Amino acid sequence: MPASDPADAFLPRYFARIGYSGPVAPTWEVLAALQAAHIAAIPFEAIDALTGAGIDIGAAAIDAKLVGQRRGGYCFEQNGLFLRVLQAIGFAAEGLIGRVRWMLPDDAPPTPRSHMVVRVTIDGRPWLADVGFGAAVPPQPLAMDREDPQPTRHESYRVVRQGDEWQVAALIEGGWRTLYRIENVPPPAIDYELGNWYTSAHPDSHFRHQLIAARTTAEARYGLRDNRLTTRLIDGRSDRRYLTADEIERALSEIFLLPVQRHWRPAIERAATAEIAG
Repeated sequence: MPASDPADAFLPRYFARIGYSGPVAPTWEVLAALQAAHIAAIPFEAIDALTGAGIDIGAAAIDAKLVGQRRGGYCFEQNGLFLRVLQAIGFAAEGLIGRVRWMLPDDAPPTPRSHMVVRVTIDGRPWLADVGFGAAVPPQPLAMDREDPQPTRHESYRVVRQGDEWQVAALIEGGWRTLYRIENVPPPAIDYELGNWYTSAHPDSHFRHQLIAARTTAEARYGLRDNRLTTRLIDGRSDRRYLTADEIERALSEIFLLPVQRHWRPAIERAATAEIAG
């Protein structure tokens, strides 16, 4: 965190942002509670990449946007913020980076190193904490020292060591789908800068072409991809519908809790005309 923003000022603002009033100690229970509160309160979104505004992953910029302006963000913002929160509390936490494999076959070519996660060690045991993976974000910490399925309120997850990487997969619609592969060694900060540049500015980044938002609560997952809104409840029921521009704007405000800005409207109108396959 910025030197001008000590923990005794930073943490209360963050706790207020996510609606957390529980214990503050470096325990698994606190980690799990913070992760659940964070993904329910701070939505996943990359609207600044879509509109061309750019995304700054400096600590001050992230705090101003996600906490002060009550915006959402994507992995470098979300997990960058979460990492600093955990370290301020006293957790042994470090950032890792990896390659997104979501919706790709196992033999697909390598993807960029464009996803940040957090590894937290508690009583000598490593846990994966991720608050920045959209509609498939793990809703609780995942043990990194076991390979059997780990049930959560939503999907089951699996974390498998493969040489110098960890493969993280979720059980979705009866099949295991790889989310990402993360490297075992914490990267230098410049690697996050390069990953952020790719995801926010490279013409091949889907964030430059699609309106994407997601939010996960204890009861449901909500995902918006252009004009398609999907709701998945923990009891297995799901709903999918297509929205007009005005409905997209309302969903961003009411479901994803975002302070909709006037200059987003052209992107929203383009999203309302999208044709989504699959």
